[in-house]
This record gives sequence, structure tokens and C-alpha cells, in this order.
Amino acid sequence: MANIATIEIDGKKYEFPLVKGSEDEVAIDIKALRSATGGVITLDPGYKNTGSCESAITFLDGEKGILRYRGYSIEELAEKADFLEVAYLLIFGELPSAEKLNKFHSDIKKHSVVDDDVKKILDAFPKSAHPMGVLSSLTSALTAFNPSSVNVESEEEMYNAIVRILGKFPILVAWTMRKKKGLPLYYGDSSLGYVENILKMMFKQPNEEKYEQNPILVNALDKLLILHADHEQNCSTSTVRIVGSSHAGLFASLSAGISALWGPLHGGANQAVLEMLEAIKEDGGDTKKYMAKAKDKNDPFRLMGFGHRVYKNFDPRAKIIKIAADEVLGDLGIEDPILDIAKGLEKEALEDSYFVDRKLYPNVDFYSGIIYRGMGIPTDMFTVMFALGRLPGWIAQWREMRLRKEPIGRPRQMYTGETERKFAPVNKR
Repeated sequence: MANIATIEIDGKKYEFPLVKGSEDEVAIDIKALRSATGGVITLDPGYKNTGSCESAITFLDGEKGILRYRGYSIEELAEKADFLEVAYLLIFGELPSAEKLNKFHSDIKKHSVVDDDVKKILDAFPKSAHPMGVLSSLTSALTAFNPSSVNVESEEEMYNAIVRILGKFPILVAWTMRKKKGLPLYYGDSSLGYVENILKMMFKQPNEEKYEQNPILVNALDKLLILHADHEQNCSTSTVRIVGSSHAGLFASLSAGISALWGPLHGGANQAVLEMLEAIKEDGGDTKKYMAKAKDKNDPFRLMGFGHRVYKNFDPRAKIIKIAADEVLGDLGIEDPILDIAKGLEKEALEDSYFVDRKLYPNVDFYSGIIYRGMGIPTDMFTVMFALGRLPGWIAQWREMRLRKEPIGRPRQMYTGETERKFAPVNKR
């Protein structure tokens, strides 16, 4: 293959280098396009064909159903690693030794206290406020209590900023849910593992003398967080990078990522799944009726949680988390018509040739919503849990972008408005 691409405009040819990634991906390097052509740009709504950066963090092949973090398959990491190991891997590039992992966890715990004034900000929100709005605001507010900017040239300052947010973020998540449920705020237990402590902070009841950990729930949450930890350049991750490219701080960049994740086409998809299941229940719970509606091109109904815009074959994360979902529901023995409807839709989709032929299998959002409902997490907290898992990926992407000294993001546009026109004053009598 030639190492250049030729673009012809008005009979004139321009050559641009081809760049090859470590997994044989090919890109046309058009950094010089505007200067070489006198202002010509590419037009790519949604940036579906545009690579905004080079990154060594995550590899995704949607056609083959491959997802790897730093070269490790998601299947192997979900089976053998825990979330904190994966967080370290994503952020620093290599799996930690036992000594480094213990220090990492210890340093995170040292920074797990949130300023009391943050509680006042949380108190100011009504209970009806959406948890994602609360979480985004609280994350941004952390900047006020940690005002010094991070010197990215200093490994120590960068490391301290990372362990600080990894320590404080789970508290903000737990407090957001406890506020919604009317429970007193709780800091958790520093003797516990990272994920175990998250569960205790979220679910410990005021008069509960001893909180009993359920290993099946711990395992399921650990896997969910790992599966959501990064997903290369998506809406929220690219938002974190582009905000950070202005040299905005880590907390501010993360807050922007949370807001981007909020939408139902991105992180809000698992919430949309449960809202769909609720609507089916209200209409009588007939799954066959709704599968028929999903196949009807003229019906506006959309089946949420099936298929994926990136994975054209199967979502490798869904295969992993389906097992955890079955374990959680089996262990808890929950009788819930919503979960029964979910199982019915899953069975129909896996057996119906319409869905099988189109590879419209249940995705990770479908199963994560089922698990979170089974655990007793409110529906509008689902995207918050997604943010909790995605946190190390966002940190890794922000850190990589700053260390590589990437330029400030500044997309172009194609103007389609009015050409120059004269202003005609209105008679103001």
C-alpha cells in the first residue's frame, strides 16, 4: 500500500501522508489540508470518520467484537482483574505490582474526605434534581476546594490529582443516591476494598449495626465498572479531551464529561431501557406485542438496549455481564414484573430470526439496567453508576492528552447562512 493519499480539487492534486496504527488501522493525516489547499476543509457531521487524536489506551473493533484496554482483552480483565487494577492499567499504562496496587489504594483512601462545604452544596439541591446534574455540579465544585492547577510536568502533582478524584468521586456518587433516598450521608469504611466500600456507602441503613457484603453483588458491580471503564473516542471521552485541551483542570474536564454522558443516546441508555420496560408494563406487559412493534418500520416504538452503533456483530461486554445478571437475579430471588418483562424480551430477541439475522442482541446497557434495578439502585442513578465506571478512562484520556501536549480543539464548520446584507433601520416612531 502506498504511504500517501491523493486528493484532487478543481483539477489540482494534493498529497497527504497515511498513518498506520498498531492494529493496522489506516488514517489520512490532513493536518496541512487547509494551508495546502487555501482553506478547504473536510465535512464530517458527528466526526464519524475523523480521528481527533492518536491514543495508546483502548482498542475497539466493532466488526469483530473486540475491546482491549492497553492490549488486554476485556474478557480476560473482567475474569482476572479487579476494578482498581484496571483503573491503574488504564491511567498509567501497565498493570500494577501488588506493592503498587496497595499503595494506590492507600493513597486513594487518604484523599477520600470531602470538604463539609460540599455537603452544603448538595443540601441546596431539591430531592427531585436529576442525579447526573447533581454529580456534574459537585465534581465541578471540587475545583473550588482544590484551586491549585496541576503541573502536568510533575509526576507527583499528576498522581496526587488522580488519587484525589478517585477517592472523592465514589463519595459524591453515594451521597447523590443517599440524598435522593432521604438517607444520612455516610463516608464508608476505609478497611474495605474499593468496590465493597462503594456498596456500603450507598446502601448502609442508619440503624444497621453491621452491613453484610453480598459477594455476588460485589462481583457484579466490579465487572460492570470494568466493562464501562473506557471505550475509546466516544461523546463523553472526546468531551473530556477537548475541554482539557484548553488546559482546563481535571475536575472541570470530568464535570463536562459527566454532562456529555447524561444523554439517552450515550450513558443514559441503560436508564432508557428501564423506562421502556416500565412503559411496556403499564401497557399490559405483552413482550410479543412490543417485539412486533420493534419490527414494524412504520411504528415509532424503539427497542432500547438491543444492538450497538459500534459493535456490528456482538457487544463483548454483554456476554460477560449477562452471566453476572443471571447470578444477581438468581441470588436475590427478586419477584419483579419489570425484570420478568426484560427476560421475556431477551428470550424473544435471542430466538427471533429478525433480531438474530440483524445481530440485534441485548447489549451491555440492557443487562446493566437489569442488575442495577435488582440491586435496588433508582433508575435515574443508572447513568451515575456508568460515570463511576468511566472515571478512570476519562482520567487516562485527559492525562494522555496533556502529556502529549495536544493542541486546543477547534473544529471548523461549513457556513450555510445568509451572505452579507445591509442593515435597514426600522421606523421607531
